[in-house]
Amino acid sequence: MTNKLLPETPSQTAGPYVHIGLALAAAGNPTRDLEIGHELAKPGAPGEHIVVTGRILDGTGHLVRDAFLEFWQADAEGRYDPVYDPEKPFNCFGRAATTFDQGEWLIKTVKPGRVAAPDGRLMAPHISVSVFARGINIHLQTRLYFEDEEAANAEDPVLNAIELAARRKTLIARREEGSDGPRYVFDIHLQGPEETVFFDF
Repeated sequence: MTNKLLPETPSQTAGPYVHIGLALAAAGNPTRDLEIGHELAKPGAPGEHIVVTGRILDGTGHLVRDAFLEFWQADAEGRYDPVYDPEKPFNCFGRAATTFDQGEWLIKTVKPGRVAAPDGRLMAPHISVSVFARGINIHLQTRLYFEDEEAANAEDPVLNAIELAARRKTLIARREEGSDGPRYVFDIHLQGPEETVFFDF
């Protein structure tokens, strides 16, 4: 008997109804008992509490109002915990959806610590972001870095792997001072002259 590989099934986009299945509150539907939401950090979580927000724009500059995002990050000490528990003060994983009115997404978290790359070099504080939306066959993966971490950003091996320095800027969230503390703004451009750098990993 020979080993025969099965053919790959066709990719499909998230479609226009991603909120209905994955972001129930954003769609105005009743939520499940356990929802992975936009609040990665509760008030008692150790570290610098921050708000991260942004928009997703298509190639023509129009808002994508029904996108869905997933976030994965280290805690304030640079540690990852793969176990999601809604009772914990901090979870490394979260989800958010763009709103239909303003087209914005938002997460409440703590600023992540530095973690080592596979070769041992320290990476700058960052949040990994996956984007799901209609018209996208395979979700897009990118990273969010912080503009007030210039020294760490300058030596980050992933940022330095991007040959054009101007393209690295598409991964940097700008800091603003909000009434509720530090706020970082990170707009994701799916196409066009300001297209965000996306990774295949």
